[in-house]
Amino acid sequence: MPRIAVMTKSFAPDFELCVALNRSVLDYAPDKVQHDIIVPRSDLKLFGRLAGPRTHIHCEADLLPRSFVPVPFSNITVNLARPFPPVRGWIQQQVVKLAAVAASEDDAVLIADSDVEFIRPFTAEMFIRDGKVRFFRKPDQIDKRLPRHMTWHRVARALLGLPPAKPPYADYISSLIAWDPMIVRRMLARIAATTGRPWPTAIAGQIDFSECMLYGVFVDGVSGAPANSFASDDPLCLLHWEHAPLNLDGAADFVRGLRPTDIAAMIPSKSRTPPAVREAAFAALRAAHNTGHRSQEPAKIIEPGSGV
Repeated sequence: MPRIAVMTKSFAPDFELCVALNRSVLDYAPDKVQHDIIVPRSDLKLFGRLAGPRTHIHCEADLLPRSFVPVPFSNITVNLARPFPPVRGWIQQQVVKLAAVAASEDDAVLIADSDVEFIRPFTAEMFIRDGKVRFFRKPDQIDKRLPRHMTWHRVARALLGLPPAKPPYADYISSLIAWDPMIVRRMLARIAATTGRPWPTAIAGQIDFSECMLYGVFVDGVSGAPANSFASDDPLCLLHWEHAPLNLDGAADFVRGLRPTDIAAMIPSKSRTPPAVREAAFAALRAAHNTGHRSQEPAKIIEPGSGV
């Protein structure tokens, strides 16, 4: 049987979201799937409440080079191997994710953000077919209308030693992504060989960067077949990208977008959607799958505690 794990990079402000995600992993993932949660050292005690036979809490510092030194009272780290520019928090999070997946002994790692929840059972075979890991790719999605995404593509190609390419580019970003640890290890080795620096230093020195773009560009632009033979543009996750908070009506509209293939859903933490509305939306999504709900049917959203 193929081995998969779920991995989440989290921190204290997202603790309650991560609790819900962890509960959904335990409820819907195969029994042997573990949930690896990576947090700052200061948050180990808080997240330690979730530790169990299938939930493992890791310190992010253990995945970073010793040359990465945090700056007190800031979200910045200095890499003594290359002090400038300093390592911003978002870039460091991506270095941690890459290091964690590279260290995995599983056949596939599902990277799920804290604001994701699984809404129905899933199997390892959904993500591994004939020994190949599912590869998320939406072709021809990125052009000058998404300048930051274009930057991420250019940075990825430079790190990998690939020549510039003309848009439109493929999009490889989602909130639930499957990665092959073996491919990640090869990708990081290529970055070190291309740049002449340890890969964490090469990546941490970037001003802007996307680990999902890096993986996608490597699989398509370097590995090719058969690594990208199990490609799909279906994220398997119902996504709400807007940062405006959902109310109950908005949550009902969101639920109506559920597709038969969705095994998870994401409402971004940055949307500041009220917890009660969020809980109601995910309850409706789970109920919709249980009853064979389809997007054209009305979704019933009941706020917790309403007595309805």
